[in-house]
Amino acid sequence: MDKLKTLQADVSVTPENTRLITPYLMYQGFAAHFDDPVPIARAYAIEALLTGHIKHIYPSDLIAGSVRGRLLTDHPVSDAMLDRANSILQSYGANRFITNADHYAPDYATFLADGVGGTLDRISQSVQQHQKDLDAAKKLTFLKAAGISMRAFGTMIRQYGEAAEALVARTTDGEQQKNLRRMATACKKLATDRPDSFYEAVQLVWLVHTAFLYEGRYAMALGRLDQYLYPFYAKDMAAGSLTREEAVELIACTLCKIGEQRYFGGDDVVNIAIAGRKPDGSGGLNDLSYIILEAVGRCNIPGPNLSARIYEDIPDKFLDACLQVIGTGLGYPALMNDEINIPALHRHGYALEDCRDYCMVGCIENFIPGKQPPWSDGRYNTPKFIELALNNGRCMLTNVQMGPETGEAADISSMESFMEKLRQQMDFGAAEYMARFRNENDRYNKVNYTQPFLSCFCQSCIERGLDINDGGSLYPSVHGAGCMGIATVADSLAAIETVVFHEKAVSLTTLRDALAANFAGYEALHAKLLHAPKYGNNLDLADKYAIWFVDVQDEIFSRYRTRDGGAIYTAIASNVSNIPAGREIAATPDGRLSGQPISDAASPAHGMDKKGPTAVIQSMAKPDYTKVSCGTVLNQKYSPSMFRDPEKRARLLALIKFYFNQGGQEIQINSVSRAVLADAMAQPENHRNLVVRVSGFSAYFTCLDKHVQEDILERTEHG
Repeated sequence: MDKLKTLQADVSVTPENTRLITPYLMYQGFAAHFDDPVPIARAYAIEALLTGHIKHIYPSDLIAGSVRGRLLTDHPVSDAMLDRANSILQSYGANRFITNADHYAPDYATFLADGVGGTLDRISQSVQQHQKDLDAAKKLTFLKAAGISMRAFGTMIRQYGEAAEALVARTTDGEQQKNLRRMATACKKLATDRPDSFYEAVQLVWLVHTAFLYEGRYAMALGRLDQYLYPFYAKDMAAGSLTREEAVELIACTLCKIGEQRYFGGDDVVNIAIAGRKPDGSGGLNDLSYIILEAVGRCNIPGPNLSARIYEDIPDKFLDACLQVIGTGLGYPALMNDEINIPALHRHGYALEDCRDYCMVGCIENFIPGKQPPWSDGRYNTPKFIELALNNGRCMLTNVQMGPETGEAADISSMESFMEKLRQQMDFGAAEYMARFRNENDRYNKVNYTQPFLSCFCQSCIERGLDINDGGSLYPSVHGAGCMGIATVADSLAAIETVVFHEKAVSLTTLRDALAANFAGYEALHAKLLHAPKYGNNLDLADKYAIWFVDVQDEIFSRYRTRDGGAIYTAIASNVSNIPAGREIAATPDGRLSGQPISDAASPAHGMDKKGPTAVIQSMAKPDYTKVSCGTVLNQKYSPSMFRDPEKRARLLALIKFYFNQGGQEIQINSVSRAVLADAMAQPENHRNLVVRVSGFSAYFTCLDKHVQEDILERTEHG
């Protein structure tokens, strides 16, 4: 624990100059190879980046690999030179999130089995295999680029070993010297050979992750860390060369380095999946699952976005351990239901064993590690289409024609007719959404935008001789349509059915006019709408529209494919996009005011779940989440006493099991009281280290935008 505190103090020291040297380093690689094919020039740019940065090691480090070497601080490079370097880099271009650059779970299991040397051997074998192919030139160019980048990575590892060795002479602390010598020995070995010990395996994984950070990639998952590291852990424990406490400390001191990114260039979201079923269907919970859970609890930082995969017969002991870590205020692990997520993936034609081996990237996005290109997603603002259906396709805020002319409100005579108009608006909105996505996603030449280093961590890319985005991966790319505002939609439709068509209290035209006026002059109607049935109270009248929401969005987006034939998943998640999404929408029939946030992710609208957490769970479990292949985010907030009291915690555990047994897909919990959150907003200087669950990720509360803080504050707190 002392080592962890010392390391956290080390990484929190922020240099004055946080500009990056990486553009200049990459420019050097490009400049030496302007006349080479672009994939080869890119590989040499990666080489210059990985081998050219300063290998910074903290004296308290147990594991090598730091993003501090990206900083310009120790390099005499002028602003004019940086401008030139950036100009050259921009001309070559680079993939980004929407063009499948990151949010990826590498094939760490294969890489740990092969190491750098074994990977280079596979590249050489593939070169021989493809010499006489019709498209040999393309494949051989890719393989040459992959080889250049992998050899550069080996050099980077060796350089970290040399830096550790040099630091030994500059420190007088005996324990630090011992740790640094072990680091140096491991890095020199790993520069060419595969790991044999738990320590070496952790070291290699972290250096791979560090290399991705130098490339500028974000939200690169560590995946099923407890599964691919377990053979090394079990071997060392059996040999007596590792203790459990040493393993916890090593994992904690490694994962706390995720927080280093915050000081040198912004937060990162690094998803780690623990437990879950194995590819053969058996339970994957092991000792390392508990160790990782304990380690992230010790770190007490937002960075490791921990996800616990729960299966039907998983021991209550593990769930209770998860709740205890959640109860510290971290808000993770998020709890994922294998019995829903596995069939949600399997319906797309993936092998069942691969579906069982899923992890998450980014926040909650289901992903098959090492077998499909990087993830991409977007936001589909579903509540907006209710507004358009009521107003003949016109935006109430701007009067712009945003959707098809489906008729004026006066012409809609029944709920069924209104639902038909709404479906037409949603169909048009989805077509526009997909056109925008396809135009962006397929914008770049796949050869010139090759990603040779990343492709080495995707199964079959080396064997096929093709880039990860150019047919190299086993499965095609997928895209997630984040279908927002399920509660806003369900509550609005329930209100229309109740107030307009059942009670006949007002006409649809009057409702439209009230929404356009933001209820000014329509206060009585506003009150009536607010008291209509609401999602999250186990009321079938509202809940049936949540079921419809899931079914129809899946039906709409299932018509589409990505550029290489992959599926369009739906998600019921919004991150924090429910806030800007609300600014795009006029008042809604549920009583929400114009410009206010729409409902958060898959959760009930704030304050509308009046009947307690059991009713929330009963409502939430009604839709068929096997149709939501990306995932859902149910945000819940419970008072801290629920986690401190073993009896209350047992009740919460039983509630979660009930939700999952009924078909719930995911749940994540905040355990920070409303009083503490309010005080943190008023006196942020007293709460700098307060971590909360936002929506799919955790963050320091005082660093969040005020609107996000207010959105979290408004969540219903259950006791």
